[in-house]
Amino acid sequence: MVAIDGSEHSLNAAEYALAIATSYGTQLHAVTVTYVPESYHVKQEDALSESRENSDSMNDVKTWFEKFNQDARQNNIQLKTELINSHRPVDYVLLEYAEKENIDLIVVGTRGRSGFKRLLLGSIASGVITYAHCPVLVVK
Repeated sequence: MVAIDGSEHSLNAAEYALAIATSYGTQLHAVTVTYVPESYHVKQEDALSESRENSDSMNDVKTWFEKFNQDARQNNIQLKTELINSHRPVDYVLLEYAEKENIDLIVVGTRGRSGFKRLLLGSIASGVITYAHCPVLVVK
C-alpha cells in the first residue's frame, strides 16, 4: 500500500511502491486520505469556499490516480485506488485501511503537503511507523 497526498515525497513513494509491486508481481493499493474537520457552525460563504477547495482537491486526486493507473497498467500491476474522506487523523485512517486489507508493506513519503521543511519526518509518517502492524518503507 502506498499513501499519496500529491506531495513530492508521496509521489516518490508511489514510484518505489510501483517498482516493488512490479518486482514481486503483487497487487498495489494507492490510498489518499482527505482530512475533513468537523465543524458545527459554518457560514454559507465558508461552505462555498470549502466546497470549491474540495472540488480542486478532488481533481488533483483524480489526476494522480489516473497517472498512477497508467503506470501500473504499463507494468501489468493490479492497482486498487481508494480516496477516503474522514474526520479522524490521517495516520489512523491509513493504519485502519492497511489492517482491514491485510497489507504486507506500507510505503509513505517522509513528509506530506503540510510538512515543515525543518522536520526530517512528518507526523503522519511518524504515526504510521509507530503503530503499523506490518513493515513500513519511508521514501524521501
